[in-house]
Amino acid sequence: MKGFTRKNPYLSLCGLNCRLCPMQISGNCGGCGFGNLGCPIARCSRDRGGYEYCTQCPEYPCEKYAHVDDYDSFITHRNQKSNLEKVQRIGEEAYIEEQKEKRLILDRLLADYNDGRKKTLFCVAVNLMDLQKFKEIMAQADSEYRELPLKERSSAIAQLLKDKSDVELKLRRKPE
Repeated sequence: MKGFTRKNPYLSLCGLNCRLCPMQISGNCGGCGFGNLGCPIARCSRDRGGYEYCTQCPEYPCEKYAHVDDYDSFITHRNQKSNLEKVQRIGEEAYIEEQKEKRLILDRLLADYNDGRKKTLFCVAVNLMDLQKFKEIMAQADSEYRELPLKERSSAIAQLLKDKSDVELKLRRKPE
């Protein structure tokens, strides 16, 4: 969007974890303020002075957040509000460091465990699961599955993620 920039490429205005998104990984979206042209929330921020996060706006939460986490798009929307609250609670720098660690894990999953069919699962899991729990899962997967052929390794870690997760690891589509 012309004339609109942000400093944080890891977390969007509305609370999506941009660097954990399959669209960003594929090079199809830079995130708000980094090449995404069609986001109505980015336009809203620009028109109100260019807030880095919606929580900085005196009108937050506005009507745009009424049902923001009901359904997902290509990335999970379930934690948008809690992500923004976490930034307020622990600070932007600590949140970005956590996101950097999660992105490193996601990159490893995609490089070492993806059989070409797991990118969405991995992106959803890294977004929704606790970082420490994910580190434990990766350690277990590396010790138990590392020597398996890729297809078996991919299936094994997918099952491990589903077994160890306390949330549903799939995108929630809006009914048509």
